[in-house]
Amino acid sequence: MFNFLKKKPVGEKVVFKISGMHCTSCSMSIDGELEDVAGVLQATTSYAASQTTIEYDPTKVQPKKLKAVIEGLKYTVE
Repeated sequence: MFNFLKKKPVGEKVVFKISGMHCTSCSMSIDGELEDVAGVLQATTSYAASQTTIEYDPTKVQPKKLKAVIEGLKYTVE
């Protein structure tokens, strides 16, 4: 009953630890690059926490590709 009120999951989430960021501009650059990838719904990178949380559509992109995008920006992903 009232299934229309339930929020449906939009995608999956993955969290990566990132090293090599020097400032908040680094986190904004990572978010921008990730959000340009087809299938990425949202990227939130924290300079202070040294991590990024990515919500993505698993039918369009896989975490391996997301990791490669970050590494392409010369950051280390753990």
